[in-house]
Amino acid sequence: MTSTEKPYQKIPIQDCGELLTPIPSEMFIFESPHPYQKLGAPYQLSPVSSPYYLREKVGDRLINAHQYLQAEYPHLRILVFDAYRPIEVQQFMVDYAFQQQLKATGLTLELLSEQQRQQLWQEVYKFWAIPSRDPATPPPHSTGAAVDVTLFDMVTVSAVNMGSDIDEISSRSQPDYFAESSEMTELEYHRNRQILKQVMTRAGFLQHLHEWWHFSYGDQMWAWLHNRQNNTAAIASYGLYS
Repeated sequence: MTSTEKPYQKIPIQDCGELLTPIPSEMFIFESPHPYQKLGAPYQLSPVSSPYYLREKVGDRLINAHQYLQAEYPHLRILVFDAYRPIEVQQFMVDYAFQQQLKATGLTLELLSEQQRQQLWQEVYKFWAIPSRDPATPPPHSTGAAVDVTLFDMVTVSAVNMGSDIDEISSRSQPDYFAESSEMTELEYHRNRQILKQVMTRAGFLQHLHEWWHFSYGDQMWAWLHNRQNNTAAIASYGLYS
């Protein structure tokens, strides 16, 4: 397995020691059982066996995002797809993503050339962080400071169509993929993504450059994005939580 260092992993971490706290279920939409649990992800190996947890102040900001959304779009809610992700689950999902990419080739692992195998891993690691236990390079979700979210329509009682699925390994996952489209349906996807981004960034989160659903506050990725936008030298407040 190859490893591709992410640029944000060079950001130093000074963990503030905040505990994980549950995301209030009365405000947000959850899917139960969680999609990764349906696949067999080993949450039972972690002291925190639910993905619906965040560091305390990160959770507070998610509540703020909920309030901003409600003020402008009272028929919408934030659907929390994933938040805290133990290393064991990160490893399980990285392996699962590789198997899905392999399946799409129509080949078996035994028939892959070394170059093909490396290419598959590179595709996986464009979207999935390496399940590192190194305190200096934690996966964002394993810090409790990253959250995957989408919108849920309380009128239709269904998730809002954002133009691609969460975790989809394709160019359609780029936040602005549909921005220049001439198709009305695709422009609606972009509008939906913009609504989500606006309430999350207003609450202090920053969006992953390549994933419309991924937002973080206070982890290495957030600090790296913040530094790029503001020409500062912020460090991360949240490291590996275990």
